[in-house]
Amino acid sequence: MKRILFVCSGNTCRSPMAEAMLRHALEATGVRDVTVESAGIGAWEGSAASEGAYLVLLEKGIDLSTHRARLLTPELVAQADLLLTMGRVQLGRVRELGAGARAHLLGEYAGRETDEIADPYGGDLDAYRETYRQLAELLPVVLRRLGGEG
Repeated sequence: MKRILFVCSGNTCRSPMAEAMLRHALEATGVRDVTVESAGIGAWEGSAASEGAYLVLLEKGIDLSTHRARLLTPELVAQADLLLTMGRVQLGRVRELGAGARAHLLGEYAGRETDEIADPYGGDLDAYRETYRQLAELLPVVLRRLGGEG
C-alpha cells in the first residue's frame, strides 16, 4: 500500500481538495493500493474544510463534509511514501521533518517547475474554482505516475 500525503498551510483548502480529488480519481480508475491523506503545517486540528473548498468540490460531485484538518507531524511524514506540497514553504517544512527525497512540490512532480498552488483561503468562490482548475490539471499526472490512468 502506497501512502500519499498532500500538505498545505491550514489543511482546510488546497490539500483537502487535492486529497479528495485524487481519491475520487483513484476510485474511478480502480487503483486500490494507494492511500491518500492530507495535513497542514499550521493546521488547527479538527477544523472543517473551508466553505469555498466544500462548495466547489460539491459542484464537481465530491463531498468534503467529513474532512477534519490535521497538523503535520513527524509521524505523518515518516508514514508517507510520497509527500506533495502546495508551495515551497510547506516543502521546506516536510523536509525539516525528515521527508528527504520523498517530498516534492506538486507542480514540479507533475512536470511544471514553477507552479505553486495559490492559497484561496479568504477568497471568493472563483478563487476556489481556480484552485480546483490548477489541481485538475496536475492530478492526472500524479495518477499516471501512481499507475492509474489520468
